[in-house]
Amino acid sequence: MSSPRPSRSTALLALLALAACAVEPSSDGLDEPGASPDAREDTGTATDTAPETDDRPAVAFLGNSLTAGLGVDPRASFPALVQDRLDAAGLAFRVVNAGVSGETTAGGLRRVDRLLDSDPAVLVVALGGNDALRGVPPSQVADNLRAIVRRARARDPGPTVVLAGMLAPPNMGRSYADAFAYVYPEVARETGAILIPFLLENVAADPALNQADGIHPNAAGHAVIAETVWGSLEPLLRDR
Repeated sequence: MSSPRPSRSTALLALLALAACAVEPSSDGLDEPGASPDAREDTGTATDTAPETDDRPAVAFLGNSLTAGLGVDPRASFPALVQDRLDAAGLAFRVVNAGVSGETTAGGLRRVDRLLDSDPAVLVVALGGNDALRGVPPSQVADNLRAIVRRARARDPGPTVVLAGMLAPPNMGRSYADAFAYVYPEVARETGAILIPFLLENVAADPALNQADGIHPNAAGHAVIAETVWGSLEPLLRDR
């Protein structure tokens, strides 16, 4: 099951937002200073928003600083807001936030088995922004995302996988940006993952919804992202 690719107008706004960080990444940007995608050790731990004794099935978010909620109160991050919506809707699921600042698709692939060991009901993969900023070949990004989905599929029972799309900055060139944008719908089509076309829909490039770095959402921006993610998760979880 998949959705259409982001529109050109949406993509342009997103690329403009990403460009500011891509040209000169800040110390708090998506790209973690001094950390390479191949050499950085995994120092992140998943944060369960529910009590340790909570035995509800998990909705696990595998992501980077956007998922981790860098720069905002943890309770204002979009995964935490998804938990609020689950509770309000009476849906018995708990959110696990496995967002790590500076994470790439390669790093996510290294971490995913540990996350899958907790047997989540749903795995939301929200990775790729740092790959784009580093100029990782789109084919490699696609391979990493396919491998993440396939590792999830190999579990019995495996989680339902939701893939959140990202876009590349314009300074990488039109051909790179187009190839990168194609990665997410293509991987979703090939693997059967549910596609959220663009994680930062209606948030990217809006100063009112982003922090001073121009790329990390503020609390209001996270609220918009939560609505975007919730639009895909709610019908899925109600079906379960």
